[in-house]
Amino acid sequence: MPSALVKRETSLCLGVDPFWSPLAMFTTQDIVLKNYFRELMVLGLENLPKQGPVLLAPTHRARWDGLMLTMAAGRRITGRDCRFMVTLTEMKGLQGWFLERLGCFPVNQIRPSLTTLRFAIDLMVDGQQLVVFPEGKINRTGRLIRLKQGLPRLAQLAYKKGVEVQVVPVGLAYSQIVPGPCSKAAICFSKPMKVNGINRHSAVDFNLELSKQMHAAEQAALNVVGRSKKEP
Repeated sequence: MPSALVKRETSLCLGVDPFWSPLAMFTTQDIVLKNYFRELMVLGLENLPKQGPVLLAPTHRARWDGLMLTMAAGRRITGRDCRFMVTLTEMKGLQGWFLERLGCFPVNQIRPSLTTLRFAIDLMVDGQQLVVFPEGKINRTGRLIRLKQGLPRLAQLAYKKGVEVQVVPVGLAYSQIVPGPCSKAAICFSKPMKVNGINRHSAVDFNLELSKQMHAAEQAALNVVGRSKKEP
């Protein structure tokens, strides 16, 4: 790992801890997910790149989303970790203590720091896998909302450094709006997208297409868990 990346990582989080990360993987994937949900389904796994810089762009429907992403796209599947960019509030308390040791790092959604942005770009330059929720918060209604501009901007900044990031639209769905015990869960990966410009207009166009692909992936996930996207 490049020294600049290590230096920025140290100022933001503790990286992927060699003790806590495998323990968390075993606990969440082999015990919690398998015992809480009746069925876990992964669609479009062939669309998930195994090499090169990747930006996963998932819909955000429940607190379970992070565990689902790690289960379907984490080290056991791709050979690399999911590095989550999360809000400041999520990095507080006991939850924050664990997240800080599992490769997550905080971002101020209103005013992102240069350190956070540079670290995210460094991860992509290093060919790692970054997860950013473009909706910015949990949206249980499933209705289309305007995506934040942060994700395409990150891809554009990496592009300026000569790195073509593969942005993968991801849809998550559960058989209940608030997932309960013995419910079903599904995650769907769509074909990767790439930015084709570095100006604001290109970012807006990219976000529009990304939104469509995310919700198409979500519809596929909803179908297999037995729900209609038209539900409130």
